[in-house]
Amino acid sequence: MLQIDSEGRRKMATLVQTRDGVAYPMSVCYSSTTSSIIVGELMNNNILVFRVESCEHLYNGC
Repeated sequence: MLQIDSEGRRKMATLVQTRDGVAYPMSVCYSSTTSSIIVGELMNNNILVFRVESCEHLYNGC
């Protein structure tokens, strides 16, 4: 999963990769309450939660 700029043109960061255990991500949500990226996968019933060290780049005002 990539973080891109607001225009959708420039890659800003790689947030999660296959080596992090993500396969076929179907839905993604960012929780500012827990500073986490929550990923639901298509091919199984897994919900993965990744803590974000610094969320200032992900969400302004977090």
